[in-house]
Amino acid sequence: MEALEPAHSVAAGKGIAAYFLANVSSLADDMLRYLIERVPEVGGDAELRGLTLGSCSSNLEAVLSMVRHGIDVAAAEAPVTALEHARAMASRGHSVDVMLRFYRLGHEFFTEKLSELLTESVDDPAVALRTFIDLERYGFRYIDRISSLVAAEYVAELDRCQNRARVERADVVRALLAGERVDLPRAERVLGHRLTGRQVGFVCWADDRGVDLEGYARQVGRFLGAGHSLVVADGPLAVWGWASITGEVRTSLTGMATELAGESDNLHIAVGSPHSGAAGFRTSHLEAIRTRRVTELSGRPAPSIAQFNDVALVDAISRDLDAARAFVAAQLGALAQDDAKERGERAALLAVLDAQGSLATAARVLGIHRNTVLQRVRRAEERRGRPATVKTAELHAALLVCDVLGASVLRES
Repeated sequence: MEALEPAHSVAAGKGIAAYFLANVSSLADDMLRYLIERVPEVGGDAELRGLTLGSCSSNLEAVLSMVRHGIDVAAAEAPVTALEHARAMASRGHSVDVMLRFYRLGHEFFTEKLSELLTESVDDPAVALRTFIDLERYGFRYIDRISSLVAAEYVAELDRCQNRARVERADVVRALLAGERVDLPRAERVLGHRLTGRQVGFVCWADDRGVDLEGYARQVGRFLGAGHSLVVADGPLAVWGWASITGEVRTSLTGMATELAGESDNLHIAVGSPHSGAAGFRTSHLEAIRTRRVTELSGRPAPSIAQFNDVALVDAISRDLDAARAFVAAQLGALAQDDAKERGERAALLAVLDAQGSLATAARVLGIHRNTVLQRVRRAEERRGRPATVKTAELHAALLVCDVLGASVLRES
């Protein structure tokens, strides 16, 4: 076979480009129809359809003009309409793969048209083949360059959309937590969260990084009975969550730890009580925040799970921590000491009060003999300086505060 003459293929390529340029409008229309048949996401969106046509037209005109005038493909820049098409795809939530299909399919369409035209217009098969190879290589390089540029613009627009969504969502959450009047349908749309049902707020936090807090928060929501939870980041080590409950609300968190999948050794969870509506969104969240405060005051190591109902009294008493310490000291006397003996005596006295005076029940709860419980109660009364029957309600509250907060409200040994 005789050697091909490059000049012939170059001239043929420029001629092909000139022909297509003269008919670029109808070529773009045909390409649009070709794409719509294969990418159904375009068909029902008039604006996106128009941008797709604009992108087809501007890309065809750009690449054909570059071939016609012998411009290096490295000089190609994404047309304005192509960049706008990428932004529209991102803002509508279409995946980057769907967007790039336009370019792959567009290349396929153009290859078919190029093959047809070369067959019809170039008599020499060798020149036709060489021209096809050259134009295909040029077209591939153009598509490779432009698809990278539009993909980068897609990612940038997606980031902008997500940032706007985060800001808008944060504004709605802030307004709800501030007790401001909000447009509930709009708020539900922005948050993707139902505000008309019972709301359970919760907080998940970790002692250090490396915990999938958002994933755990969604598991907490499912445990509480919500199919979907609203989760908002509160810095790098905590998230706020809300579960909208339509059925039964779990009143006990027993079993949550075993239901949480994965490693949860570094995780703390604080859960508010269920409250109705937008006001409940705020109230339950504040309860979860206060439960977290009590958990942190207690120094309880991870993993820990607490709910507001269990610490509400302690929270109320300890709002002023100095006052709480003074209250504990006044009610317990020498029993308010952070030492092992005093801890055992306080535990025995609290168990008896919880059991409404039953030594047997307290012994079962503590796992010790009834006589041991009695001895510890008597020593506790001696340290206190008065019987447990004096100001029993205050004594019970003080013991509960000590049981939860420990060293935060006790005198050092």
